Amino acid sequence: MNPIFVTSTQEGTGKTAIAVAVAKLASETGRDVGYFKPKGTRLRSPVGKTRDEDPLLAKEVLGIDTDLADLEPVVYSPAFIEEAIRGGVDPAEIRQRVRDSYDAIAGERDLVVVEGGGRPTTGGIVSLTDPDVAALLDARVVVVAGYGKPADADEVLAAADRFGDRLAGVVFNAVADADRDSLTTDVVPFLEGRGVPVLGIVPRVTELAGVTVAELDAELGAENLTPDVPAEGFVERFTVGAMGSDTALRHFRRLQNTAMVTGGDRSDIQAAALQAPGIECLVLTGGLRPSGAILGKATDAGVPVLLVQSDTRAVLDRVDDVLDTGRTQDVATVERMSELLGAHADLGGLYEEPATGDDTGENQGDAADDQNAGTDDGNGGEDDNDTTDEE
Repeated sequence: MNPIFVTSTQEGTGKTAIAVAVAKLASETGRDVGYFKPKGTRLRSPVGKTRDEDPLLAKEVLGIDTDLADLEPVVYSPAFIEEAIRGGVDPAEIRQRVRDSYDAIAGERDLVVVEGGGRPTTGGIVSLTDPDVAALLDARVVVVAGYGKPADADEVLAAADRFGDRLAGVVFNAVADADRDSLTTDVVPFLEGRGVPVLGIVPRVTELAGVTVAELDAELGAENLTPDVPAEGFVERFTVGAMGSDTALRHFRRLQNTAMVTGGDRSDIQAAALQAPGIECLVLTGGLRPSGAILGKATDAGVPVLLVQSDTRAVLDRVDDVLDTGRTQDVATVERMSELLGAHADLGGLYEEPATGDDTGENQGDAADDQNAGTDDGNGGEDDNDTTDEE
């Protein structure tokens, strides 16, 4: 059977949660389902070994005992990229490695769900972009997309052009209630008129759209300076406090579900942030502790204050990564995504054999929805994180 290839228009659309949820739902129909991610792109270095976290989640959810090296044959790390650019990697050998690993996983299985890289173009250095992989594995393609404005249809059309007849359809994920009408009444008919099937519109769900303050605290390895303040608020974006206090207060009041990142010595910015109802926590950098007055105001306002030793730029990069990933590693997230897909997308056709042995674009089954939280992603389809030039 041709695999189902789950890709996305950009990072942070919830691709991983959707891919694993699609595999889970397929397994619940009695099929023997595998998971495969050719390019490891969400990298960590536990115990000194670089690895992608997504296959680890799939192994746990699906009960797969396949070796991690087979689930992700190419670790697309900065070191690998540099070696490839210098001519130390043979693209043909890499493609064969991917094919061999996939064949070993597919075996006698009924279906394999293949997850793409962070962006459709990732892997171009070794001729292994998502369109390249889809062609190599003869896969049907589901594109996961966010939606915030009609112009987002441009990215969907570009993806449809990349995958051509292999495209099974598009799933819009983490769509806010305010955006649903324009998507349903204008954009979907337009796309379908251009030959792009829309398989589902998954609503934005708060608990999947970000991370809790407690989860952000744990990911940053921060010191919570306000242990008596509940860290249950949800963070979907961050802003950087680098302006004057008057400007900062006006800016902060326009935000919702936001972590404010600034130096520990910026008491004026910290005080302004504590007056804004949409600021869920303060993340103070450089290991500089705020004054007792600031901590008292934070406690009164119910806003946790997290202290990180790293400099502001490093913290911003880490916060961005946490929010982009969202809660994809959480098995409960996959369970919730499975429920959402069952209610808002029709997946049945994806699990059936294509009508012919040719490319599978005519098989217009259903696409899974991606995470409202992040996996490769995690800002729930909202606007990009708001940064204001912090040093």
